[in-house]
Amino acid sequence: MSITPTEQTIIAYLQKGDKRALNLLYENYSNSLYGVILKITINEEVAQDALQETFIKVWKNASKYDPSKAKLFTWLFRIARNTAIDKLRSFNNRFHKEVQIETSNVYILPTTNFNQDVMDIKEHVGKLEEKYQIVLDALFFQGMTQQEASDELDIPLGTIKSRLKIGLRELKKVYNP
Repeated sequence: MSITPTEQTIIAYLQKGDKRALNLLYENYSNSLYGVILKITINEEVAQDALQETFIKVWKNASKYDPSKAKLFTWLFRIARNTAIDKLRSFNNRFHKEVQIETSNVYILPTTNFNQDVMDIKEHVGKLEEKYQIVLDALFFQGMTQQEASDELDIPLGTIKSRLKIGLRELKKVYNP
């Protein structure tokens, strides 16, 4: 892979944690990344938020960039694309769900179908290792998405998914011995 002098400078700044990298990244890549994001989100406001969030993620994860694995633009593109998809999902979930109050069954809890075995779920979650408790709490009791939990807890998304799977497997042992 051939690396341009500008890319070399940006990579050097990123690896040093030098904030000049952000300016160079923005000057050289913001238009291309915005175009990618806008194509996914089809909403300028959401695209602008996603672009800003992309640069924040790039800065936070600068030490993880490995020039031997991918070109700088490829790495930036992947972060921008994933951020745009997450933003679009979040936007769609937040603004396109309508609650039909007249036909809602939110307040109707049939006691005959209520599983009393899971009433103590928080107690059982509390018996798991702390790393699993944190993830399960964020996802189920705080209502975060996996990506939101990853960002909030500063844990890689793959680790969130693994801990969720293991935590649920451990809970399953309690409820289905």
